[in-house]
Amino acid sequence: MIAYLLALAALASSGIVGFTRAHAAEQVDLLLALAMDVSRSMEQPKFLLQREGYAAAITNPQVLAAIKSGARQKIAICFIDWSGAGEQKLIIDWSIIDSAETARKFGDLIFEAPRSFNDRTSIGGGITFSGAQIERAPYDAERRTVDVSGDGTNNAGRDVQLARDQAVAKGITVNGIPILTELQYSRIPEHTNPPGGLEKYYRDNVIGGPGSFVMVAEDFNTFGKSMVKKLIAEIAGVPPPGRSLAAR
Repeated sequence: MIAYLLALAALASSGIVGFTRAHAAEQVDLLLALAMDVSRSMEQPKFLLQREGYAAAITNPQVLAAIKSGARQKIAICFIDWSGAGEQKLIIDWSIIDSAETARKFGDLIFEAPRSFNDRTSIGGGITFSGAQIERAPYDAERRTVDVSGDGTNNAGRDVQLARDQAVAKGITVNGIPILTELQYSRIPEHTNPPGGLEKYYRDNVIGGPGSFVMVAEDFNTFGKSMVKKLIAEIAGVPPPGRSLAAR
């Protein structure tokens, strides 16, 4: 009996006994946190167009083909609403997308999800919260990305550049999809149309990490089409021409 216990202890110390070791997380090609702006500049028609655009993009055949072209033929995504300081919510927890069926289910959940907030715009808070979801993900991937949508500048909560830099330091890439608003239609022009334009603001303040990029949605009606292009680029790990930024 003593000899048996000594042998078991030796096996455990060598790591051979399986129950003494943690199970490795399931591997996917990409961990992607989709972070949707639901601040008060997102009036209800704009909010719905965003929800519809996300749902349509994740089920798009080209996006599914990009997923299937990966080494593991699957990605993991979660979906987040964000608005002002302290106003972030995980709408859909981490889910594997590896088929038309799993994509459809995820898209339906996006489309059916009620609005969480309607306040100011804390892009920094959205990035920080999204990064935390990636850190707790039950899956593992070499590439980890936060994908931020929005139609205006950071005007609440923590500094957006600091939040971005902290995410990048953890190996997380931050990409952006700014939604442009024509000046004559803006209720808050200093917010939606900053000096140099919203695309430049996102390039300078929001995105970061190796291969990070901005994909512009010219308006809310074209958001879905832009999101398809963005997802394909993120899944493939190849920034679209003219939209990339060197690692920070």
